Amino acid sequence: MILVIGDIIVDEFIWGDVTRISPEAPVPVVSVNEIDRRLGGSSNVVRNLHALDVPSAMFGIVGNDEPGQWVKNRLAELNSDNRGVITKTNDRPTAIKTRIIARHQQVVRYDREWVKAAQQSSHEAIMTNLEELLPQSTATILSDYGKGVLTPDFIRQLITQLQGGIIAVDPKPAHTDAYYGATVITPNLMEAAAMAGLEAINDDEHAELIARTLHEKLNLQYVLLTRSERGMTLYDGKAHHHIPTAARDVFDVTGAGDTVIAVFTACLARGDDALTAAKLANRAAGVVVGKVGTATASWSEIEAH
Repeated sequence: MILVIGDIIVDEFIWGDVTRISPEAPVPVVSVNEIDRRLGGSSNVVRNLHALDVPSAMFGIVGNDEPGQWVKNRLAELNSDNRGVITKTNDRPTAIKTRIIARHQQVVRYDREWVKAAQQSSHEAIMTNLEELLPQSTATILSDYGKGVLTPDFIRQLITQLQGGIIAVDPKPAHTDAYYGATVITPNLMEAAAMAGLEAINDDEHAELIARTLHEKLNLQYVLLTRSERGMTLYDGKAHHHIPTAARDVFDVTGAGDTVIAVFTACLARGDDALTAAKLANRAAGVVVGKVGTATASWSEIEAH
C-alpha cells in the first residue's frame, strides 16, 4: 500500500462546443454537452495508483459539503482507504477547480478553494490515522499543492515519522527546506530552479546543476526533474541520467506530475532501480499528456507507448 498525503482537489470539467461570440462581450459562448468530475490535486495521485493496480490510502481535508462527500465516495470506489480524509465542519470548503473545455481546448478555469494553513487538530487527526496504516505501507507520497494541508512544520513531522521508508515529494518551492531527508523530489524545471536559487535554463548542463544542488541541499537519495519537451533528468548522487521525452502528441499537461510521482514511487516500492523507475514514469507521462483532462496510465498503456 502506498500512502498519499496532501491537498485534495475536485477537478470539474465542463465540455462543450463554441460556434459564436457573445453579443454581450468579446468572449466565446460555450454550448455545454457534458459535465463530469474527477479526483484532482493529491487525490489524482490515488487515481494514478489505482490505474497501476497499486493499493493506496488518502490523507487530506475536505469540506462538510456535497463535493467532500463525493470525494470520499469516489475514493471508496477506487478501493482507496479514506479514513485519513478529514471533514472540516467550519467554513473550509472542498477545493474545486472548474475547467471549461471546447473542442479539446481549455477556454477558462475558475477555482473555489481555501488556502489557509490547516489547523493543528486536523494535522493531529491525519497523523493518528497515518500511524494506523503505516505498518501496511510500502511508500509514502507527499503531494504538495500549497493549499494548506502540508505546512512546513507538518512536512518535517511527517518526514521524521516516515524515516526508513520511501518518501517521495511533489514539492512547492515555498516549502523547500521542509523536504530535507526525503527519498526523492519530483519538481518541474521551474520549481526546481526556484528551490535551488538558480536560473531556469532548460539545457542539460543547467538541469544537472539544479539537480545536484537540490540533492546536496536537501540530503536526498534522488532528484527527478521533469523538463517538458526535454524529457526528464534523474540524479542519483553519482550520475545524471537524461531521459528524452516519450510524448507523441501533447493535448493537456494537467496532472502529468501526479502520474510521474505515482509511477516512479510504485516502481521503487516494488524493487525497481531508480533509472528504470524514471524511464517508466517518463513513458507514463507521455501517455497522459496525449489525453485531455486529468488522466491516468495503466501498465499496458505504458508498455505499449
